[in-house]
Amino acid sequence: MSEETELIPDLFRKEFAKMIAVISKLYGLQHIAIAEDIVSETFLTATEFWTEKGIPANPTAWLYAVAKQKTLYHFRRKKIFDEKIIPQIKLSADTIAETREMDFSTENIKDSQLEMMFAICDPAIASEAQIALALRVLCGFGIEEIAEAFYSNKETINKRLFRAKEKLRAEKVQLEMPPENEIDTRLDNVLHIIYLLFNEGYYSTTQNKTLRKDFCMEALRLGLMLTEYSKTNLPKTNALIALMSFHASRLDARQNADNDFILYDEQDENLWDQNLIEQGIHFLNLSARGDRLSSYHLEAGIAFWNCRKEETKEKRESILRHYNLLLQINYSPAVALNRLYALYKARGKEIALAEAEKINLPNNHFYCTLLGELYEGIDNERAKANFEKALSIAKTETERHIIKLKMKNL
Repeated sequence: MSEETELIPDLFRKEFAKMIAVISKLYGLQHIAIAEDIVSETFLTATEFWTEKGIPANPTAWLYAVAKQKTLYHFRRKKIFDEKIIPQIKLSADTIAETREMDFSTENIKDSQLEMMFAICDPAIASEAQIALALRVLCGFGIEEIAEAFYSNKETINKRLFRAKEKLRAEKVQLEMPPENEIDTRLDNVLHIIYLLFNEGYYSTTQNKTLRKDFCMEALRLGLMLTEYSKTNLPKTNALIALMSFHASRLDARQNADNDFILYDEQDENLWDQNLIEQGIHFLNLSARGDRLSSYHLEAGIAFWNCRKEETKEKRESILRHYNLLLQINYSPAVALNRLYALYKARGKEIALAEAEKINLPNNHFYCTLLGELYEGIDNERAKANFEKALSIAKTETERHIIKLKMKNL
């Protein structure tokens, strides 16, 4: 494999989103699709030119220079201005060419990406579309990668992205930070999308191990970006970063070389990333500032204890307390099931089985799987029956694989 063949995909992932953010900030978010085309053409030019002439001394600067040229050429063309630009922004080509200078400085890139984050997470756009836009525009993932993550196809993802971009245009969403008095509320949606993006990787159904990890690390990168701006560097932001850091620390231990899922109890603790665990502890401490307790705080606390492999009474009781609080402030069937598992670990199977009857989610494969575990050793026939039912209603191969592992233990 040639040097440029290896370098260009790496640069694409790192620079694609930055370049789109800068171009969109300069010419308006309504032209985000044009910005994508220009950046894609820039990388195509790089592939052709570098293969023939060799890699330049500063590849990133070369990309920025070519992107500037292509952008300026595009917005200078009279037909484009006559038909699309003038009716919308009321400026002539000469005015734009003379007054607008594309700024690829580190500071402007950071500002543009932060503003893009808030624009994409605008409440006017459906959550599912926000995740797809985030993967494409904020993280630079290809359409095929996004399609694989969603168990979909390129055509469906392209349509979803097109509708989302049309919504940005129709709602006249601006590439700018919200008013100061709205930032805290708008930040909730941004954090939620980052949380969902991380979960797409951490609980991914794709067998692509690299893609899983990339999704998680990109979500973590976006979270860390929020800490560089004082108005978004809040305790709930720090709590989410702590949560993602703790979970990401165990990514390499969750699958073996054959992409088989490894249950928590069987993971090799030596494969856990201690740097990410320390980063999680750092942000968990920062999250203790302020007087608001978010679900991210509680989930981060649970994840912290799960980064201690040794099963102690302190660990089990602390996790249960966290789930009890989480159930109060953010109830969901998933939280109820996780709390039930924590109850089983802290108080035993009999008490957990009594609580399980109150939840009663017979068509939920997670619930049936947990019942199988709880009945194991008490009534193995009922344990087997619940595992078999869970296997029959599980939706993905990854989920079925986990259930089979538990059945094997039975």
